[in-house]
Amino acid sequence: MDDRKFLTADEVAERYRGSISLGTLRNWRAKRIGPAYVKLGKAVLYPVDELEAWDRTNTVACRASTRLAMDAGE
Repeated sequence: MDDRKFLTADEVAERYRGSISLGTLRNWRAKRIGPAYVKLGKAVLYPVDELEAWDRTNTVACRASTRLAMDAGE
């Protein structure tokens, strides 16, 4: 059995504190953008590891963050 965890669209919206709505997720699926998902019949599930990869892809690094990291390495 697969040990990966999956979230429903409702749980994904909750994960992102409502900043991504169910409608947005639906539109992204129709346009084939946004986080990867699995569709089983009518069920749409988002693998947690895919959401984490999507988070990393969409992380914005600020110069201040880079500078602080450089200062910490000195």
